[in-house]
Amino acid sequence: ADSALLQLPDHVEDKVPLHADHSMMVKFDTRNAAGYRTVLDKLRQFAKDAPAVVAGRFTQAHHRPQPCSTVPFKKDPMFVGREDVIGAVTEKHAVTGQRHERVALVGLAGVGKTQTAIEYAYRVRESTPDMWVFWIHASNAARLEEGYHRIATVAEIPGRDDPKTNIFQLVHQWLCVESNGRWLMVLDNADDDQIFFRSDEVDGRPPLVNFLPQVTHGSVLVASRNGLAARNLVGADGLVIDVQPMNEADSLALLRMRIPDSQSPAEDEQALVQALEYIPLAITQAGAYIANRSPLITVSAYLRLFRESESKRIRLLQNEDSMDLRRDPSIRYAVITTWQLSFEQIRQAHPAATDLLALMSMFDRLGIPEDLMRDADQDILDFHDALAPLISYSLIRVEMEERLFDMHGLVQLSVRAWLDTHQQLCGWQANSRKIMAQVFPSGDYENWEQCRLLLAHARSVLEPAGYIDDEDQLNAATVRYRLGCYLYLKGLYNEAEAIYRRALEAREKMLGYDHADTLTTANNLGLVLSSQAKYEEAEAMHRQALEGYEKMLGHGHPISLTSINNLGWVLSSQGRHEEAEAMHRKALEEYEKMLGHEHPKTLTTINNVGVVLSIQGKYNEAEAMFRQDLAGSEKMLGHNHPDTLTSVSNLGDVLSNQGKYEEAEAMHQRALREYEKVLGHEHPKTITSVNNLGLMLSRQGKYKEAEAMHRRAVEVQEKVLGPEHPNTLISVNNLGLVLSSQGKYEEAEVMHRRALEAQEKILGHEHADTLTSVNNLGLVLSDQGKHDEAVIIYRRALEGSEKVLGHEHPDTLISVNNLGWVLSSQGKHEEAEAMHRRAVEAQEKVLGREHPDTLTSVDNLGLVLSSQGKYEEAEVMHRRALEAQEKILGHEHPDTLTSVNNLCHVLSRQGKYEQAEAMQRRALETREKVLGHQHPNR
Repeated sequence: ADSALLQLPDHVEDKVPLHADHSMMVKFDTRNAAGYRTVLDKLRQFAKDAPAVVAGRFTQAHHRPQPCSTVPFKKDPMFVGREDVIGAVTEKHAVTGQRHERVALVGLAGVGKTQTAIEYAYRVRESTPDMWVFWIHASNAARLEEGYHRIATVAEIPGRDDPKTNIFQLVHQWLCVESNGRWLMVLDNADDDQIFFRSDEVDGRPPLVNFLPQVTHGSVLVASRNGLAARNLVGADGLVIDVQPMNEADSLALLRMRIPDSQSPAEDEQALVQALEYIPLAITQAGAYIANRSPLITVSAYLRLFRESESKRIRLLQNEDSMDLRRDPSIRYAVITTWQLSFEQIRQAHPAATDLLALMSMFDRLGIPEDLMRDADQDILDFHDALAPLISYSLIRVEMEERLFDMHGLVQLSVRAWLDTHQQLCGWQANSRKIMAQVFPSGDYENWEQCRLLLAHARSVLEPAGYIDDEDQLNAATVRYRLGCYLYLKGLYNEAEAIYRRALEAREKMLGYDHADTLTTANNLGLVLSSQAKYEEAEAMHRQALEGYEKMLGHGHPISLTSINNLGWVLSSQGRHEEAEAMHRKALEEYEKMLGHEHPKTLTTINNVGVVLSIQGKYNEAEAMFRQDLAGSEKMLGHNHPDTLTSVSNLGDVLSNQGKYEEAEAMHQRALREYEKVLGHEHPKTITSVNNLGLMLSRQGKYKEAEAMHRRAVEVQEKVLGPEHPNTLISVNNLGLVLSSQGKYEEAEVMHRRALEAQEKILGHEHADTLTSVNNLGLVLSDQGKHDEAVIIYRRALEGSEKVLGHEHPDTLISVNNLGWVLSSQGKHEEAEAMHRRAVEAQEKVLGREHPDTLTSVDNLGLVLSSQGKYEEAEVMHRRALEAQEKILGHEHPDTLTSVNNLCHVLSRQGKYEQAEAMQRRALETREKVLGHQHPNR
């Protein structure tokens, strides 16, 4: 029976066959039984041979080989780092002699597992010379058997040369004998655990794992790319160490050891190890490349090449000019090829896993959401089965809380290189665009978090040039369209414009000019252009969209109405307020009829009507619109939705225009507080809110607080948008105005000149923002008594406005008024009077007789008439302004009180002192009530 055998070689174990089972093989009927006689003869011969055999073995024991190492690589004198890993292995193996311990080093290919194991093996030999160190390359059964033969050879195990000997069994038995000494076995490249756990069905050999002794005088160190294989080999109580890329200090030390004569700047060395993601093999390979090509190639030159393109990076990382004698010759040296080996290993066993890795390689390497990787109908267990090998080989990492997946950038590069070599790259790029077109949501506020997670991945799938077919090109256009929506709502206008233009170009080409998707893209591009003050082009886009929608869907369709609203906005931005109001009211009427009074689209249109009414000075009507919009938005969208906060801001503006400063300030404070919470401190809408609050504070005479707000706006916009962005320059202008209000004229002039110079450069000399800066510069020059220079500036502003906006545009008439002011300050009263009369007449025509701007001009005309001694006519003007302001703005509005003061002055000039005194008292009491005792203009 085999159960009686020790399974030793024939020269060690003398096998005596008996015809008996296990229980009867030592029981005989008589002394003459054949079996008894055979056994007796063998025992007599054994006793006869014993003295000589014992003597021989005693002699052999005195010549037992000394413990040594079979590590096939020399010690690396330039080894750096990994003290934490070596320390953990040392601590775990320190109990050798008390219990058997196994440790596994697991990590990405090239991360330094083998080099760390080599270093540890040498340290073991140095600290414990009486310990055997056995190195086995465990990538396949043949290499494993080769390693066991090597152990048998160096340990001089008897029977090792017998061709019939089971080398695994022979070495296993030797390793199990404690008197043979303590030992450490290193299993390098143990990536396939089936080599150890699979039985040999041909010769009936048990799994090879049975020949890894679990004895107290031995320990095992496993180095593997495959975490699952490593865990299986070390067992439940073994230690698995996840070997990560090096830290920056060790990475730099490794690079500098490879290039000792490097003269490159330290920041370039730092940038290079960062680009190589602190992976030792990549750093070593880069160092060898640089050293071999010095002085043609330096660290700085290598870095430039590496950054130049993906194809350059692949070539650099595939280079195999230099060989490393400390790596197994069967393993390719190039870092790219090393990772592709892992890819091939997984592909053979888990095709679904490599498909998943190929797809992930098309996206940004960080934070890949599960939505991009898993089909909605895919079984979750199948998905996990595909993920498991990728995680096990350290090719991807998972962040469990948000279910996001990361890849090393260089691993991603190697996968793309493999796909390109096998003509699969373009197909996977198209597949990734198809998935992104399905997954990327609309840019609405409710989807912002999902958009944020997908943003980098959407940009990544759009990077490659060229498409495999028409469907692929349309998928790319869809991704661009949705990405543009999100970027626009986030305030990233330049990028949104570029994205929309690409989407529009593709859709016009593939679908035609009248297709719904083409028209929607044109409409959205118009919105972005309008946000950048490119009004003429924006109007053209909106008219194209509107004409197409009305032709395709009809005049009353919700999409057509949205297009009407958008056209209204851009008309208003050009000063065509009556046209704009008509557009918005037309849209509002249809929305209320179709969708009801509280639908978000209806509320947006109510807000639009309110804005254009406010611009026309119809503040009471505008306030009613904004309050209706706000109530509906709070109910339907919530109190802190961005659209609700827009309504809050607009209501604050119209309240401010009516002199209701406390309520207006409360509105702007609320808007700013919620914008900061919802959009962040640096979003364009947040900064607009900061500016609005600053203007509101300035109107109340709270100039220091206002200055702080405007400085904050400028600082953030300089950081986020750049110092010459149009929105930044508007904030610079606002800062100049509040500085001027505090008498800080020199600093204010610097601000206005800075804004003007940049706007002339960026926007041109005739842009509306540029002309506003010209006007503001004129104001501060006039405040400093530089009237001659101010006149030149104002004339320039007027000429520009007349040319660009027309002679009767409200902004043109502001320039007319300002020029009249400074002419009057120079004593040129007749010319000044002509300017103010022109302003009044045009504003009456364009804005109406009771518009606040018209009444301000009437009041100004009264002042210049008074300066000429035309007191009666001046009184008529001031009374007209006052009566209308009391009616429109109320008795306590600052503009009303200014007219009271002006009327008081002209009454006094006519000797009507009692009336003048009454007016003066009224003005003072009201100013103290409205503005406070400390306001500069009370």
